[in-house]
Amino acid sequence: MLLYILRRLLIAIPTLLFIALVSFWLMHIAPGGPFDMERPMPEIVRANIEAKYHLNEPFFTQFFIYIRDFVQGDLGPSFVYQDFTVTQLVGQSWPVSATLGMLSFCISVPVGMLLGTLAAFNRNSKLDYALMSLSMTGVVIPAFVLAPVLVTIFAIQLDWLPAGGWEGGKTAFLILPVLSLAIGSVASIARVMRGAMIETLNQPYIRTAIAKGLSTPYLLFHHALRPSLIPVVAMLGPAFVAVVTGSVIIDIFFGTGGMGQHFVSGALNRDYGLVMGITLIVASLTIFFNLVVDLLYTVIDPRIRI
Repeated sequence: MLLYILRRLLIAIPTLLFIALVSFWLMHIAPGGPFDMERPMPEIVRANIEAKYHLNEPFFTQFFIYIRDFVQGDLGPSFVYQDFTVTQLVGQSWPVSATLGMLSFCISVPVGMLLGTLAAFNRNSKLDYALMSLSMTGVVIPAFVLAPVLVTIFAIQLDWLPAGGWEGGKTAFLILPVLSLAIGSVASIARVMRGAMIETLNQPYIRTAIAKGLSTPYLLFHHALRPSLIPVVAMLGPAFVAVVTGSVIIDIFFGTGGMGQHFVSGALNRDYGLVMGITLIVASLTIFFNLVVDLLYTVIDPRIRI
């Protein structure tokens, strides 16, 4: 087990370097620059600024300087937010994204698994059709449609909740963003769980357990649940990274100030350091949680060996 973890971590290093190189190259070839303005900047001023940020160096020299600083925990300067480094900007937005993501994840996983299990044990019934219809609706409705609908109902018409903002993470300001993130995840998890549970229930050992007269709760928790979790767990790694690092639509629409909002503003303003920092953070989290998912396979089903 330890050897497997070390091997995966060693593989992660060249993977991150490749992602960083491609991202750095794409930003390098993009037209324009972070210091382009409507009025032309004096050449001597531009030269001094580019020298300060090493933009006058060759491409690979710039890249190795960035990687050297990244290894030391420095995500570099922000070209737009002059009073902040990228590390400071990420440090401010990460708690917001992590809070929203963790809450939506803790809601969507148990609710999605419960709905998928109910649909599987009542397959081809009215309950199954109703739950899967709701799940399909949750999958196909994008966040930029769902969020305004929730705001219109709960903030404008009913006046129960604020339409946006953060206010230090007060409960009232969390509900709508968390629901907007969680509904789509609930729908996806429910559909995957239903398919996996139906496949498990059709196995010979399950039919034997049913023939022996075992109760439904005993059958579920002792025989059917663990094999059905493997496809669900497989999708949880990327899903967790997606909700924890912040949704662009949710951050912008509700004005929460999460990482997704900084990523978009960094791309629009050509703030290369901010875009690179968030890209590498997302890539690192994705690699890490994929490793966690692989390790969970062996816990759920001991027949799987690393």
